[in-house]
Amino acid sequence: MSEHEKINYLEFPSKDITATKTFFSAVFDWRFHDYGAEYCAFSGAGLAGGFYLSSLSCSIENGSVLAVLYSNNIKHTQQKIEQAGGVINRDIFAFPGGVRFHFKDPNGNEYAVWSEHD
Repeated sequence: MSEHEKINYLEFPSKDITATKTFFSAVFDWRFHDYGAEYCAFSGAGLAGGFYLSSLSCSIENGSVLAVLYSNNIKHTQQKIEQAGGVINRDIFAFPGGVRFHFKDPNGNEYAVWSEHD
């Protein structure tokens, strides 16, 4: 259900829509709906969103917002990301409230995964 003046949807760039769908399906079990060859929407991520065809990528070095996912088994999630072709660009580290790591998807977009414990 959409809520008035609340974040409802996120969109990310994708250099390769097929690779994007393969990666996020394998690692996080997201589902996709195509809207032509240059856009797909995703669901099953906790918040709906989409990927649009672009030669750009998002990272915190470029001032982009950081999408942070939660895991109840952070090391297992990290293994799944690496097995699916993601790259860990910041190893697991502690922060107030838990631990997290950063990774890049096959498009070069940066995300993070956090947990209360390692």
